[in-house]
Amino acid sequence: MGVIDRFIGIGSAVTSVSNAAGSLAEVFTPNATRRQELEGQAYAQAMEEHQAEFLYQGDGLFDRFINGLNRLPRPVLTLGTLGLFGYAMVDPPGFSMRMDGLALVPEPLWWLFGAVISFYFGAREAHHFRRQAMPRTRSSPVGGPQGEGAGADDFADNAALRDWAAKG
Repeated sequence: MGVIDRFIGIGSAVTSVSNAAGSLAEVFTPNATRRQELEGQAYAQAMEEHQAEFLYQGDGLFDRFINGLNRLPRPVLTLGTLGLFGYAMVDPPGFSMRMDGLALVPEPLWWLFGAVISFYFGAREAHHFRRQAMPRTRSSPVGGPQGEGAGADDFADNAALRDWAAKG
């Protein structure tokens, strides 16, 4: 085709027509590769901004107090539920009276309570899921690419796993 192009002399015309057609097509259909590049850049910028918010973690008294409060809901709910079972066995009439009081709580308030609890635990679950989805730099505990078992040096930061790998 190169010899015929030079002989006839239409090579530059064909090239300019194909470039024009490509440009015209991008007017009606966006370039998918460019769109993905822009989405990747926007995501990277958003992650950098989000990371900047959490660079400084204060270690003052107030920060430790708030971190302690953030860790309370799950144990309080668990121990409170177990406490209700114990209370029902120790004082059945008192337990019955308090449960009758709970029955008087309006239904929209129960929906609100359920939404708050769901969003709290859902946000925690999403946070842990995102942390697990991040790429890891260490080898997998299951084994390397050939399927060999993990060595004790793969678990340098976890004494229990290091002992387990040494036994295996």
